[in-house]
Amino acid sequence: MSILLELISKPYLEELLSTIGEVKAPREVRGEARHIDILFSPQPELQGNPEALELLGRFATTTALFEPYRNPVTPD
Repeated sequence: MSILLELISKPYLEELLSTIGEVKAPREVRGEARHIDILFSPQPELQGNPEALELLGRFATTTALFEPYRNPVTPD
C-alpha cells in the first residue's frame, strides 16, 4: 500500500505545483546518498492560482523541497 501511495502522490504533487512554478523531480542531493522527491521553484508569471491549492499553495510561495510521507501522523 505504501508503494502505491508514493506512485500516486509524487506525480499528483508535481501536477498541482506545475501550475504555479517549476517542478524538478526526482533530484539527487550532492554529497549524500539521498534523493529529493520534488524540488519546486515558484514562477509568478504562470497563470496558476496558489490559493486554490490551499495549504500546499502557501508552502509553495518560495523554493521548497517536498517529500510525500507514506505513514500517517500520529497524535503522540
